[in-house]
Amino acid sequence: MATLRASRAWTRRQFLVRSTSSLALAGLGPLTRPNLSRAADRPLIAGGIQSGDVSEGSAVIWARADRTARMRVECASAESFKTILCTASADALPDADFTSKVLLRDLPPGQDIFYRVRFDDIATGVAGETRTGHFRTAPAAGQSVSFVWSGDTAGQGWGIDTSRGGMRSYRTMFDNRPDFFIHSGDHIYADCTIPAELKLPNGEIWRNRVTEEKSEVAHTLAQFRGNYRYNHLDENFRAFHAQVPMFAQWDDHEVTNDWSPYGSVDETGFDVDGTSRLVARARRAFFDFMPIREIPQQQGRIYRKISYGPLLDVFMIDMRSYRDGTWNKGEEHDGWILGREQLAWLKHELAASCATWKVVAADLPIGLISLDAVALGDGPPDRREHEIADLLSFIRRAGVRNIVWLTADMHYTAAHYYDPNRAVFQDFEPFWEFVSGPLHAGTWGPGELDNTFGPVAMYQHGCNSEQGENLAPCFGLQFFGRVDIDGRTEVMTVTLKDVDNRDLWSVDILPQPQVRPAVVAQHS
Repeated sequence: MATLRASRAWTRRQFLVRSTSSLALAGLGPLTRPNLSRAADRPLIAGGIQSGDVSEGSAVIWARADRTARMRVECASAESFKTILCTASADALPDADFTSKVLLRDLPPGQDIFYRVRFDDIATGVAGETRTGHFRTAPAAGQSVSFVWSGDTAGQGWGIDTSRGGMRSYRTMFDNRPDFFIHSGDHIYADCTIPAELKLPNGEIWRNRVTEEKSEVAHTLAQFRGNYRYNHLDENFRAFHAQVPMFAQWDDHEVTNDWSPYGSVDETGFDVDGTSRLVARARRAFFDFMPIREIPQQQGRIYRKISYGPLLDVFMIDMRSYRDGTWNKGEEHDGWILGREQLAWLKHELAASCATWKVVAADLPIGLISLDAVALGDGPPDRREHEIADLLSFIRRAGVRNIVWLTADMHYTAAHYYDPNRAVFQDFEPFWEFVSGPLHAGTWGPGELDNTFGPVAMYQHGCNSEQGENLAPCFGLQFFGRVDIDGRTEVMTVTLKDVDNRDLWSVDILPQPQVRPAVVAQHS
């Protein structure tokens, strides 16, 4: 397993102090100049700060103000901020719920980068509080890489119970000192309220922090935004995101349970172009609150590739926005979950990738039977399975190797090995799929696999029948996964872990040589 860098061995105390302090005014540079104005005149940072979509030379920085203000960001390669590498600014306006994002460019590769954020009052120029954060840029050479992934936050009414440590998985993930974090979707549960109290099976009471926006199922833009703001009330959540960059994708609960672009709507109906207004409001709130790199020519597009050095490319896919319908069933045997354009993009980018490892970050698993996902049960490919079969066959023909699928969604943790010798459909190379979650939601028991693509459960762990489903986070069955890629051997080690940082199961995956054609057709 890759050895973590000593320079990143921060203490728990440093983690909380650096990330939650609200007045970091003792440093150098223009962001920390003293100001004699009244405290009430100073714009505040409402919630936490975040970085995301970090590559070799760039990163997105996100924060939210408590009023109309101008966000100013500086970054440096040392915590002293003696030498400023770059600066950027953007306005935080009511139209975006006072959120703001900037893209930092021309950063040095393979470096720990420290950034500081403040908001200035646009009318008066009065400077607000300053907070500092951290991320590490992707390496230019073959340095070791470590990251974590999971999903499913604040689900089934299990919100922030401060007496039980709040969202503890975020603290545990930080203790792993990852280079970045993939959130596989369900950042929020817009379709689930968070009540003041929930009764536990042992008779104890779970006591939530509550807000007005989380007292009802989300329909308005303000309610969707309030779901994201709720997560920022948690100390562990804020501290983690200030120090670890996030690669964000979405799933269903950012909108409503098992949603599709055609079948999910409320009383407000559809726009003239056929877009569900409910989905549009949810998508806008997602982009308001995620540190995600936007694609100007395709506004609202979530699928994208993030290159993290020569060892790793991450393909963030969207299995919600382009699917054929709400349920994977019907008399028609054609179906899709990626859509023609996204599938063509994924094929091209996988074939063009020069990275040793290609991680497909999926918001749903392939082989677990679910009417909401891909697998329908044993037998040859049907409906959405045709699209996956097409992709897997292409990967084999193109000679692309070292593809690993990561996902969450199922509220338990598992390792699936897909073996064509055990499959009904056999035109593909063997590969791994790993499932891990929830971060902070109810836990379920393991699901059923089908034999279409031959998955074998090498490990699985969730709640049992005696514990019952929707098991509360305080019972310890909260999961995430960790991936280490050794810079010398290029071996990938995947470890499934729980909220108490126990290693549950691990596997070393050796890289296979590429056998691809030399030329790949261009695709926009």
